Amino acid sequence: MKIVVTGGLGFIGSHTVVELQNEGYEVVIVDNLSNSSEDVLKGIVAITGKQPIFEKLDLREKAAVQNFFQKHTDISGVIHFAASKAVGESVENPLLYYENNISALVYLLQELQQKPEAHFIFSSSCTVYGQAEKMPITEDASIQTAMSPYGNTKQIGEEIITDVAKVSNINAILLRYFNPIGAHPSAEIGELPIGIPQNLVPFITQTGFGLRNELSVYGDNYPTPDGTCIRDYIHVVDLAKAHVVALQRLLNKKNSDKIEIFNLGTGTGSSVLEVINTFEKVSGKKLPYKIVDRREGDITSAYANTDKANNVLGWKAKSTLEDGLASAWKWEQKIRS
Repeated sequence: MKIVVTGGLGFIGSHTVVELQNEGYEVVIVDNLSNSSEDVLKGIVAITGKQPIFEKLDLREKAAVQNFFQKHTDISGVIHFAASKAVGESVENPLLYYENNISALVYLLQELQQKPEAHFIFSSSCTVYGQAEKMPITEDASIQTAMSPYGNTKQIGEEIITDVAKVSNINAILLRYFNPIGAHPSAEIGELPIGIPQNLVPFITQTGFGLRNELSVYGDNYPTPDGTCIRDYIHVVDLAKAHVVALQRLLNKKNSDKIEIFNLGTGTGSSVLEVINTFEKVSGKKLPYKIVDRREGDITSAYANTDKANNVLGWKAKSTLEDGLASAWKWEQKIRS
């Protein structure tokens, strides 16, 4: 079966390509290389021994998307990662996020709805919950006003997919991730941000390696035990495996509704300072950091109730925070050597 993975050279996308190929799927990667590198293909091949098909394509170009689907008529499913994903950047440049994250989704769905049957996995986010009223967060939690344009694009994306599914043969699973971290245990692929990292863990590993002078901790006056924000950090390989399980659920027609939603996390919240301390433990490095002002768009706390993913989807995160940070550190050391 041929599966399209948009954003397949990115962090989560590349790890999902590996898991798909390990399960015997033929993968077509679509990526515009705006925040990734073609070199990632070498890592995928090194791990799996298989070369995925790669199409350099900007999904914001409607004609290019149409041409792609005319070329690849035998597609069994689409896993859609391609999107801009930094909360802070989205606050500073909202139109970039609305164009990139919404237009690409619309053009993909326009092609899929013409098919007699289509299976679609959407890379969503726990940001759709805003600052949830109760922890841990269940899939039934009310959708709060988004705290950032990035979060809003994920809310809008979910609404678009739901509306289209009602009037087409598209079946979709919306996967709401918490905070992906880590790297493949082989250290052949991992998180490779271009420029200054927007996410905590690559900033930590770069600081640990000496590429950054110190880590900025955005606020220590949140209503949490140590004053820093709490998040649910999930190993990227666990996350990738969930996409394969979700895809198989659709392909085997095990889904109970045309749209299903699952939280993907560990169920455990860790504060920024806890992550720093854990990194120091697994790496043996002392991490210089300073407390700075809060960052606009950040919420206080978010960690998942994973009962639905565990019991209905049949998936469970297996790796610990230590595992994720150790693999991220191994990856950082490899790419800098």
